Amino acid sequence: MQQHIARLNMRDGTELAYATVGTGRPLLYVSGWLSHLESSWELPEERAFYEALAEGGRLVRYDRAGCGLSGPARRPPSMEGELAQLAAVAGTVAPERFDLMGTSMGALVAISWAAAHPDTVRRLVLYGGWASGAMVASPRIQQHVLGLIDTHWGLASDVLTEIFAPDAPTASRERFARYQRASSDAPTARALLRLGYELDVRELLAEVEAPTLIVHRIDDRAAPVAQAEALARGIPNAQLVLLPGRSHLPYEGDTASVVAPIRRFLGLRASRRADRTLTPRKREVAALIGEGLTNRQIAARLGIEERSAEGHVERILLRLGFRSRAQIAAWHAAQGDR
Repeated sequence: MQQHIARLNMRDGTELAYATVGTGRPLLYVSGWLSHLESSWELPEERAFYEALAEGGRLVRYDRAGCGLSGPARRPPSMEGELAQLAAVAGTVAPERFDLMGTSMGALVAISWAAAHPDTVRRLVLYGGWASGAMVASPRIQQHVLGLIDTHWGLASDVLTEIFAPDAPTASRERFARYQRASSDAPTARALLRLGYELDVRELLAEVEAPTLIVHRIDDRAAPVAQAEALARGIPNAQLVLLPGRSHLPYEGDTASVVAPIRRFLGLRASRRADRTLTPRKREVAALIGEGLTNRQIAARLGIEERSAEGHVERILLRLGFRSRAQIAAWHAAQGDR
């Protein structure tokens, strides 16, 4: 799959970048805290997650103002501004009814949209969200995290990583720091995170009419599972799927378990793209590709025929959805100390 990036201008002149992947019924994706359309697409695990969502449909993502490829925000972050940005993207790429998915803070934006525009949303998916930002963490912890952005922005703070991706391998932790720097500057990141702590959609939950699926990891460090349960109680007839795991980021950990219920809910066939597990032998071959070995050298190292080595490489490419050995090498490096 290849994503196509385009830009639009809002009425106030703010430029937004958005990306589309696949064809078919649109799934508009409202990201959490920060995003970068290009950087996220270059990360094998995050790209696999988006490809798995897009398979059989059309995934639409966008960088909110002040983040990634979008232009600077012309006003402080607010729910009103978030909804205006979603409206601009929806009006451009999904003039008819669409599926809507919000992750983390984006879940609250998606809820607010679905409550205000019931005729536009076919199905609503929420991952890692909450009903009240004030209930996500104590005021002391919130101030501590906001302070970390001021003092450790882009420096791979262990505290930030433990909150958002506690199970991530070393390589992923290093990428998390680079991703921070690429996605926004510290003041913007701090303002957006503060907004997440301030938002409260409890009074809107009963107004959501679209069939709703709530997916949440039980030990999510950033969004307590009690908040997912609050969403499920408040949204009429919502389905709640609780999964094992601690990572707040949907593409860290067992991604396949996150994607599977979402695709079922949206009426799509099961995807193989989210499951990137390899047999021990193929992981061994992937490691040798990471060392820069040719098929002939891999065959010699493993004591197999060169044709067998070629077959392993071809099946790894197919399994991972990649096109080049360089992508395999990058994927193996991203596995770190797993």
